[in-house]
Amino acid sequence: MKRKLFIGNDWVAGKSGKHIDCIDPASGEVFDSVPAGGPADIDAAVSAARQAFDRGWKRTTGAERAKILRAISAGITANRERLAALETRDNGKPLPESFIDVDTIAQIYEMYAGLAEGLDARGEEALDLPGDAIRSTVAYRPIGVVGMITPWNFPLEQFTWKVAPALAAGCCAVVKPSEYTSLSALELAGIIAEAGLPAGVLNVVTGTGPEAGDALVRHPGVDKISFTGSTATGKHIMRTAAEDLKRVSLELGGKNPVIVFDDVDIDAGVEWVAFGAFVNQGQVCTATSRLLIHAPIADRFLKRLVEVAQGIRIGSGAAEGVKMGPLVSQVQYDKVMSHIAAGKKAGATLLTGGTRPAGLGKGYFLAPTIFADVTENMSIWTEEIFGPVLSVMRFEDEDEAIRLANDTPYGLAATVLSKDKDRAERVADALDTGITWQNCNNMVVIQAPWGGVKKSGMGRELGRWGLESFLEPKQKTRWLTAGSLGWYDMPAAAE
Repeated sequence: MKRKLFIGNDWVAGKSGKHIDCIDPASGEVFDSVPAGGPADIDAAVSAARQAFDRGWKRTTGAERAKILRAISAGITANRERLAALETRDNGKPLPESFIDVDTIAQIYEMYAGLAEGLDARGEEALDLPGDAIRSTVAYRPIGVVGMITPWNFPLEQFTWKVAPALAAGCCAVVKPSEYTSLSALELAGIIAEAGLPAGVLNVVTGTGPEAGDALVRHPGVDKISFTGSTATGKHIMRTAAEDLKRVSLELGGKNPVIVFDDVDIDAGVEWVAFGAFVNQGQVCTATSRLLIHAPIADRFLKRLVEVAQGIRIGSGAAEGVKMGPLVSQVQYDKVMSHIAAGKKAGATLLTGGTRPAGLGKGYFLAPTIFADVTENMSIWTEEIFGPVLSVMRFEDEDEAIRLANDTPYGLAATVLSKDKDRAERVADALDTGITWQNCNNMVVIQAPWGGVKKSGMGRELGRWGLESFLEPKQKTRWLTAGSLGWYDMPAAAE
């Protein structure tokens, strides 16, 4: 089946006539294809978005947009089974995780419906000024046409994290999903159109980063770029967007620590660490891939962690009881394996994993991998791997744990596990990250801001912060007193 692009509420063929194969990560087999969109397709999509924005979408009320957002949420729920199955086949993740993703995005559209209505209630914000000569208010206007580039690890969620708040704000969107996982974006576009979204407000152009993605970032008709992906690509996008002074939001890489103190319940702590390292095959920007373990419990904790890792059921995401699916692609599999080879060469001790699981000859499967005796200069400790690979170091005291955790150019997320609530709070506050978890790990709260500091990006998604990122505050100042300013000596008016 050859899919089409979604532009102006129509399904249109890509102008190049070329397609990209969709490969099932569990088997390595081609099961579908999407158009290899390029600059001409991006131009058509941006033009459709600009027309829709100028024709009236920017002037709709929050209540009008909320009605559509709630219809989208209902459409997602009605197509829950189909969306989850497609996400698992395209991405490889276990089906229960895909169901969670589908349910979450339905909740997100509903949340932003409420926030869109809140914009009506907010109206123009009056400023408290001294004196009575002037009155200033702040009006909030949609930024305009937003180019969105989404990753392959959470295709439905990342599409929604960007699209839902943009629509709530009154923006129009052109989305370029990852070429590895484009199908759910196209399916969701169809559901959104059926919900009554006007033509051109949302457009989806599939294709590669160098072709479609770069054209989107460079297009003069785009007012903002929202990107989730690697730090290296984020830097390139920022440089390119600067040519037109486009606004940019970037959610980038991470090398996230989990700090485990010696007062934890061992089994509970092990499960939180394993979840943070191996959920979604470790293909998570906030994956806690660095374990800092308090020396007094290190041996017991690691022994139990290895047992749990070895007991994780691996297989096709569609199979019953599977907790880990394949990596998303051969490219990603090879990349992760190169990191594992580098860890071995550097002298780290491989406690478990590092190989393809027995009995899984096809697909991009990798067993949960744990390295001990890791040092600060090893690449497996410093570089984002984006796979099920956990690196372990021991620490002696709180200060050392904080130093090691912060010794990274990234600053996305961190986790602290301790029964001492004061210590957990104190350490979490000392960590240089945009997100911290205490006595839990990788919990996504859709009402809270999501994003990082340092080289993990800029801007925030989710909650009211996600909405604000698509709004421009506009100052409106009025002169209230009668007469002129009185600054100049005004000559008598000519007869």
